[in-house]
Amino acid sequence: MKVALVTGGTGFVGSTLAKALLQGGWQVRILRREHSDLRAIGNTDVEHRFGDVRDLGSLKRALGGVDVVFHTAALVSYRRRERETMYETNIGGTRNVVQACLEGGVGRLVHTSSIAAIGFTPDGSPADETTEFNWGSYDVGYRISKHEAELEVKKGVKDGLDAVIVNPAIIIGPGDIHMHGGQLIRDVYKWRIFYYVSGGMNVVSVDDVVQGHLAAYHRGRTGERYILGGENLTHKEVFTTIAKLLHRPTPLFRLPNSIARAVAASAERYASITMSKPWVTRELIAGLGTFSWYSVEKAKKELDYSFVPLKEIIPTTADWFRSHNML
Repeated sequence: MKVALVTGGTGFVGSTLAKALLQGGWQVRILRREHSDLRAIGNTDVEHRFGDVRDLGSLKRALGGVDVVFHTAALVSYRRRERETMYETNIGGTRNVVQACLEGGVGRLVHTSSIAAIGFTPDGSPADETTEFNWGSYDVGYRISKHEAELEVKKGVKDGLDAVIVNPAIIIGPGDIHMHGGQLIRDVYKWRIFYYVSGGMNVVSVDDVVQGHLAAYHRGRTGERYILGGENLTHKEVFTTIAKLLHRPTPLFRLPNSIARAVAASAERYASITMSKPWVTRELIAGLGTFSWYSVEKAKKELDYSFVPLKEIIPTTADWFRSHNML
């Protein structure tokens, strides 16, 4: 029986991946912190190893006897005050994972990156794996961290590591305990978003992303990256689809970009005063007006990748949120 280590195994993608691996007959080990939120992983029959990707020693200890590492651990934040910790986790943690895999002789590393590490096209056409990172001038910490984390993996490949990179789009599905992509559902449900903004996004099911990870392990080419995306939709189409499925009012008007930025700045100021988490930040909407659309043709061709439309993701996700008192 093959053994897989999943870093970030209590998180959204990591927990869903761990369950899929178990169903596929794998022995699964997860690396997690001692006080991790266990709502997503639940009582799943996985081996728990305590540690942190920022602690190289704990990684090395967790890697013993492992055939493959799925590195899903990451900090997703668009708050400047969390940038240092995010860099330590996303960049430094990936550097540690690469080093531990090289020294431990791990058969393959599948690194979970993001479309955040891929650039955008000036004309709004779908970007692909060859589109160079051009977000630097926007100074978005999360995007920078995922881009530089990929560079750490590529250095490892040059040193002989068998590694594949996957780049999921905005992920929605059950198990999103930190409300990343799921925030779209909650905001529409609570009627925080009763408008739409210009531009567009790519939204994908967590189950499709997990299947893409497994396919990348089996069929991905060493050193290559694969976009794991879903539908390319305008923001209006996304908000409207969610609103209709949740029986909420559809967006009433287009909010000018200047007003959206002012709202984000106000949300940050209010959060600073109340010591709370802002529901929107200027970094989160830094690319406002761009069409963050992506092509999955490479993944389709090489990994036999496929995805379901947004309308099939929303009902089960909303039900999971309700059952966990998150909606």
